[in-house]
Amino acid sequence: MFRTKRSGLVRRLWRSRAPVEGDGEADSRTHGSGGCCMGKSTKAAKSNPGTEAELKALTHSILKKIKEKQLEVLLQAVESKGGARSPCLLLPSKVDTKLGQQSYSLPLLLYKVFRWPDLRHSSELKRLSCCESYGKINPELVCCNPHHMSRLCELESPPPPYSRYPMDFLKPPDSPDSVPTSTETGGTTYSAPVGLSDSQALQESGEQAHWCVVAYWEEKTRVGRLYSVQEPSLDIFYDLPQGNGFCLGQLSSDNRSQLVQMVRAKIGYGIQLTREQDGVWVYNRSCYPIFIKSATLDNPDSRTLLVHKVFPGFSIKAFDFEKANSLQRPNDHEFTQQPRTGFTVQISFVKGWGQCYTRQFISSCPCWLEVIFNNR
Repeated sequence: MFRTKRSGLVRRLWRSRAPVEGDGEADSRTHGSGGCCMGKSTKAAKSNPGTEAELKALTHSILKKIKEKQLEVLLQAVESKGGARSPCLLLPSKVDTKLGQQSYSLPLLLYKVFRWPDLRHSSELKRLSCCESYGKINPELVCCNPHHMSRLCELESPPPPYSRYPMDFLKPPDSPDSVPTSTETGGTTYSAPVGLSDSQALQESGEQAHWCVVAYWEEKTRVGRLYSVQEPSLDIFYDLPQGNGFCLGQLSSDNRSQLVQMVRAKIGYGIQLTREQDGVWVYNRSCYPIFIKSATLDNPDSRTLLVHKVFPGFSIKAFDFEKANSLQRPNDHEFTQQPRTGFTVQISFVKGWGQCYTRQFISSCPCWLEVIFNNR
């Protein structure tokens, strides 16, 4: 009975492995094997470090050595595609496995099998803040839960000229902290103080202050109230098992177009917004790309802003506090009637905007977010 249950778990895990590109099952929308964040899909080189039979034999031999409860944890994470909360899968970090002519650490092999078949090195990965191994250096036991990891989004240099926006510099860096209100088409406005620092994260009373607010838009209409964020991490989603955060699926609006309804349904698990020591990271948990524009993602000397494409399963540092404080205040070309600051990030679900897209401005995108940072 013991062997039957363990063997059944191993078989289910193998059936849930990530499809390899070209095997008829792979879908880059789901697994994010496209690679970079510039809207320029770079397919992974077709390397063959081992045959399917070798990979299956190796994976089975490894899984059969893992405790039954740990197999159940791994299966929960893999079958839910990271939607269900799952604990860490702590395994020895220094166990090497060989596939074909190449050696892989145990965590790296599991990440390849269950998430990214084209993964080559641990430097391509970023551990999510929900993981026990987050921030630890060379622990003896490391988390091997594939959905406690994300693929690191590398920016190309120089970026392509398309999808860029010109921006004008309105104020010198030493201008007053107060700035005009956030982009609005009507209703309540929010005045966003410039910047944010860890030392200012708490109010004098000792209570935790919000470090940003999030506005959800459908084309030119803001839907729902501004969502104030106090916790270090926020899930923004349409439909997420055990979801806790900003649920876009619960927001109602009159006269939604067919396109907006279609895109809303594709938001799925959405994104995870996390404030870390070096800035704010965005993790794409959905099955479709997201598009991001942020002043801190571009060269400080550039007079343009680039729209970055982030594939499913990838993370990008969308906002850098130190860099933002050194930037001059740009005027966003999309809303020339209201000055913008370098302390706002715009994120569109599924649909991109810019010169290489039908939509020139984010206000034409069906579903998008505006993240406004606070420095109090």
